[in-house]
Amino acid sequence: MFNDNQIAILNQELDGNRVKTREKGNINLSYLEGFDVIETANKIFGYGNWSYSITKLEQVSQEQNQNQNFVVCYKAIVNVIVHDNGHLKQIHREDVGTGTGIAKTLADAHEGASKEAVTDALKRALRTLGNQFGLSLYDKTKNHQSANNNKHYNQPQNQPMQNNTPQDYSQLTNLGLTVMHQGQNLVVIGENIFEKKNTIKAHGFRWDGASKTWYKPLAQQAA
Repeated sequence: MFNDNQIAILNQELDGNRVKTREKGNINLSYLEGFDVIETANKIFGYGNWSYSITKLEQVSQEQNQNQNFVVCYKAIVNVIVHDNGHLKQIHREDVGTGTGIAKTLADAHEGASKEAVTDALKRALRTLGNQFGLSLYDKTKNHQSANNNKHYNQPQNQPMQNNTPQDYSQLTNLGLTVMHQGQNLVVIGENIFEKKNTIKAHGFRWDGASKTWYKPLAQQAA
């Protein structure tokens, strides 16, 4: 279903820089933002290789608080589909989320609550795919976040190399490979990557067996 590069990324520890916190009562909660998990899915699976649909969206409650604000709660069920690169196989994930909207107008409260419920359900459905989608944040007995945010291959802080980089990687891109920023390193990703290892090594990249990724420190790139 997933290729070797996708599996390697999904098995990596969660980058602590992506984790946000908020207070709920006297408890600090750790979470990933909605745009972050969508961006991560786009980078790992590809823009056309995953999608989600809203299976159910319903209002749970509505009231006014002491400040005369409307308080509305929604529940959503979201179904996520992830395809392989050839769209020959697919997996489904589904989960439920809730959202609360508080606003002076009823329309704004409904809008905020429904959007939050859908985002919450989407994040909970994607978490079943591992740490890159925040699964470890639900395990209170473990800490799966990266202890060193400068460690190799913190994912998914990836951006394609710009054309003004000091070294020319056109030979790699011509082979169907991509050179990306990842934390304090450059990494090479792509299909059938081991068949192209000699060319990758010739550009100064090294193999890391733990993360199963070809990398080069940015400091080396700058030199």
